[in-house]
Formats: sequence, structure tokens, C-alpha cells
Amino acid sequence: MQVGGRRRRRICDDRGMTLVIAHRGASRAEPENTVAAFRRAVEMGADGIELDVRRTLDDRLVVHHDPLLADGRVIRSTPAADLPPDVPGLDDALDACDGAFVNIEIKNDRTDPDFDASDWAMHRVASILQRRGIGPRWLVSSFRPATVRTCRRILPEVRTALLTYPLEAKQIERAASIGCVAVHPWVDLVDEASVLAAHRAGLMVSPWTCDDPGRMRELIAWGIDGICTNVPDVARAVRSGSLPGATGEHEPDRVGDVVDVET
Repeated sequence: MQVGGRRRRRICDDRGMTLVIAHRGASRAEPENTVAAFRRAVEMGADGIELDVRRTLDDRLVVHHDPLLADGRVIRSTPAADLPPDVPGLDDALDACDGAFVNIEIKNDRTDPDFDASDWAMHRVASILQRRGIGPRWLVSSFRPATVRTCRRILPEVRTALLTYPLEAKQIERAASIGCVAVHPWVDLVDEASVLAAHRAGLMVSPWTCDDPGRMRELIAWGIDGICTNVPDVARAVRSGSLPGATGEHEPDRVGDVVDVET
């Protein structure tokens, strides 16, 4: 699809269907960023799964959103063997996501205790993806443009997305300039005009994190490319028009096949 002067490369099937992306897995049904949450998301029929990567003291990649554990320990200062059992290694998490594409968010915020200007975690993720096979199943994202640029340099075959809060001209221009295929803004700061502007720049738009069925319907009507949600079962029901009037307690039947990303 040609949008403006740049081809908009969708991560979806030929129907242009809005993708359902499970935020840290099916994280309302199961504890977030766990093997159980990822498996449950696949069972619910999520098209993709988003997860977060951090580095341990002994240089293992694990999946956890915050830099600190619930007990206050810093993950970067903790050996992998001393982490709680529900914090999976990245390889185990990717195995649990089999059947969906995977959005790997590289956590590397300058204000976090594990910040690393060398982007070591990004380099290690690249090695893991190369070992597993480079292909359309992977999407790498980060709030840090320099981390995205690192991915573009060392792993140009893998698609990237820039995470943002607002979706304004500045964020759209930045995402396009560093070679992203998508921009992932906060859902509360997205409107139809900003989605259209991103599309004109050739970018897909997948907001985070939307759990409200009414907002999901609005986003789909705008032609949104993906919805990152804690309730992938609800999002699938909204997308298919079969929402039974519940708010996530009912798990609808799967509608259609899981859609993988395309080159």
C-alpha cells in the first residue's frame, strides 16, 4: 500500500485486519509477562504478543516490565537463578508465544538502574533472533530512538517500532527517519487525525494499552493497525463484531486463524 511518498508496510494479512496484540500476554487472565500469560494469549487467538526484556547480573535476558522486582531488588543486580520462578528467560517466553508474532520491547530508559548506552541487551536479542531464524515473526520496539537505531544497524531484516506517549508530527517524523515500520503511542493521546498523519508517513499505528470495548471500536473505525491490550479475547470479539456484552470475563470462541506478520 502506498501512502504519501512511502510504502506503508502492514504487519497483518492481506485483508488489512486490525491486529490484536496481547500486552505482556493475556495479562488480565494470568500474571503479566509470564509463560502462563503468553500461552493463554495464544489460546485466546491473539495475533501478536508484546513482552519486555531486561538483563540480569549474570547477563541473562529475562522478561519483566519494571527494572525492580516486587521485593525491591534490581534485576540487573540479581543473578537469574535468584529471580522468582515466574520470571521467564527470553527463550522460554518466545517458545510460549509460538503461534503468534512477538513484539520484543527493549527496556533501556535512561532513568532506570539498568540503563546501558551500549545497548548490550539489543545486541544479545539480535543474537537470539538470528539463532532462531530471522523472519517476519519478530518486531522490536523501544522508547529509546538510539536503541531502535542499533537494531536497524545490526539487524536490518527485523522490523522496528518506536514507542511514544503522544502521536504528533515530531514522533511521526522521528519514527520514519530511523526506519521504523510502526509507531506505538499511548492510547489516551491518539486521535483520528494523528493516525491518518502516521499513515501518510507510511507508518502503522498500534496504541497501548486499550482494554475498553468502546474505544477499541473507535480505533478500528479509524483504520488502526493494531490494538495492544490486556484482554485479547475482548479485542478479538470486538473486531469480529461478536462481543457478547461482557467486559473480559467471557472468553469468546476464536474467530478465524492466527495471522502472522508478512515481509
